[in-house]
Amino acid sequence: MNAVAVHRFEPDSPGAGLVALLTAYHLRTEAEKGVPVSDPAALPARYRAEIEDPRAAFADDVVLVARHGDAAVGCLVVTAPADGRAELKRLWTVPELRGHGVASRLVGAALEHAVEAGARTVALSVWEWRTGALALYGRLGFAVVDPWDERDGLVCMERAV
Repeated sequence: MNAVAVHRFEPDSPGAGLVALLTAYHLRTEAEKGVPVSDPAALPARYRAEIEDPRAAFADDVVLVARHGDAAVGCLVVTAPADGRAELKRLWTVPELRGHGVASRLVGAALEHAVEAGARTVALSVWEWRTGALALYGRLGFAVVDPWDERDGLVCMERAV
């Protein structure tokens, strides 16, 4: 799918597409955890904060947005490196474009950014039931590591850059 472009979410970027992606991500994640909510207002406060003001919630991070034409079709957050390690968070692509390389492009752009920012490794955590994401990360060179987050069902992965 060549018509997908990945760009950095800047302060003057249109925010509605990112908000919709983050909302879908959090609603789906809560449903997969067994605590479905139908209204974003019922999400935990830390997730509502990301939806209500992503610029503030990710002020120290880089947010990447994939676009297909004018539509936002994917997002990914890259944290600033700490002790040489950046973290990927909130990878989400719209379901109808999964399998078309959107997530791979987002991760590729994130890895490039991490290198430019001085990271030596990039880490992430993913729920064990997200088998497609686990397979993608494995194909992109991430390996399972000892967990830094002890929540049940969370898989921690890392790769050098």
